[in-house]
Amino acid sequence: MAEENILSVVDLHTSFKTDNGEVRAVNGVSFNLAPGKILGIVGESGSGKSVTAYSIMQILEKNGSIKSGQILYKGEDITKWPEKKMQDFRGKCCSIIFQDPMTSLNPVFTIGYQLKEAIKLHTSRRGKEAEARAIEMLELVGVNEPQKRIHQYPFEFSGGMRQRVMIAMALACEPDILIADEPTTALDVTIQAQILELMKDLQKKLGMAIIMVTHDLGVIAQMADEIIVMYGGSVCERGTAEDIFYHPAHEYTKGLLRSIPNVDKIGHRLEPISGTPINLLNMPKGCAFCPRCDEAMKICLEEHAPEIRTMDGHLASCWMEVKRQQEAGMTVSAT
Repeated sequence: MAEENILSVVDLHTSFKTDNGEVRAVNGVSFNLAPGKILGIVGESGSGKSVTAYSIMQILEKNGSIKSGQILYKGEDITKWPEKKMQDFRGKCCSIIFQDPMTSLNPVFTIGYQLKEAIKLHTSRRGKEAEARAIEMLELVGVNEPQKRIHQYPFEFSGGMRQRVMIAMALACEPDILIADEPTTALDVTIQAQILELMKDLQKKLGMAIIMVTHDLGVIAQMADEIIVMYGGSVCERGTAEDIFYHPAHEYTKGLLRSIPNVDKIGHRLEPISGTPINLLNMPKGCAFCPRCDEAMKICLEEHAPEIRTMDGHLASCWMEVKRQQEAGMTVSAT
C-alpha cells in the first residue's frame, strides 16, 4: 500500500449464506482512498457497493462474512482486528451515514441524548463537555437553535434536518473517513442539494476522506475525485468524473449514462439497459454483464476481462476495450 493512502481495499470477497446457496455479493474489489479525497462508488441495486461499505465497517448481517482479501487502514489489516478494536474504529476512525435517518435514530430518545452517547463512547468528554460538543456539531451542520433542539425528538425534525443530525453524529469524533451510503435518496431534490453542499464544505473544513456510495450518477459527478463503477460485485471501470462521463470504456458504464434523463434531448426516449440484473447465486463464468450486453463476444462468456488502461488513460475491465485497442494497433497492458 502506498503511504499516502489512508485506506486500501485489496481483492475483497464478501458472501452471504442463504437457504438457496451462497450469494457472492463482492468479488475481488480493490481500491485506494487518499486522505482528504472523495471516492464515489456507483452501480445499480445489487451491484455490491453497499456491501463493500459494510465490509469496511464490518457491520454485515449474521449470515454474511468476508471470505478473503484485505482492508488496510493506515497499513493495518482491520479484518484481523478483534471486535473490541473494531468498536473503537467505528465512529472514532471511520463513521457511516445511512440512507434513511429515521431508521438510524432511536425515536424514544432526544437528539441530544443520542449525540452525547456517540461522543462519550469515543472521546473523554462527559457531562457539560459532551453537551457542548453536541451543540457545536449541530451548529456546524446548520441546525438552527441547537441549544433548544438537542432536547427534541427525531419526529420533530424534517427529513433533511434528521440527515444533518446523522452527519453531526458521524463527525462528532472527527473520524479520518466518512462513508455515506445513499445519504440523499430519501430526501427531495432541493434538500439533496443542501446535504451534498454541506458534506463538501465539511470535507474541506475537516480534511476527512469520504466514500460516497450511490446509484445516482448526478451526485457522483458533483462530489467525487475518483469514481468506481460496480456491477455484479466487481469493479467494471474506474477513473475521474471526466473519464467516466465523457470517455466511458465499459459497456455497462455506457448503458448507465444512456439511461440518464438529459435536458438537451427533450422528446428522446430513455434507453434502459436491456435484460434483468444478474443472479448472484448463479454467476456466469465470464463477464457478469455479458448476458445484458449488446456487444458481447464469445470470450465475454468464457473469461473475465483483465483490468487494462483504456485508450483515454483510465482503467476498465472490458473485452470490447481490449478489441478497440487491438484494432487501433495499440499494445494492451493489464494493470
